[in-house]
Amino acid sequence: MTSVAKVIEITASSANSIEDAVQNGITKADDTLDNIEGAWVQDIKCVVKNGKISEWRVNMKVTFLLK
Repeated sequence: MTSVAKVIEITASSANSIEDAVQNGITKADDTLDNIEGAWVQDIKCVVKNGKISEWRVNMKVTFLLK
């Protein structure tokens, strides 16, 4: 049996941490996608307000298998 995968790019955020931002993105993607195999975090950014990090943002590619 041959598997075929698709890759989509998503952006997610969190006020808590980078790991939480990644998890938020995976959780939301899992709401609409089946068979998620993994994710590649491409970019990490932060929003700064008053000299402090107020939000973490990640851009990532999520891979899932097609049925």
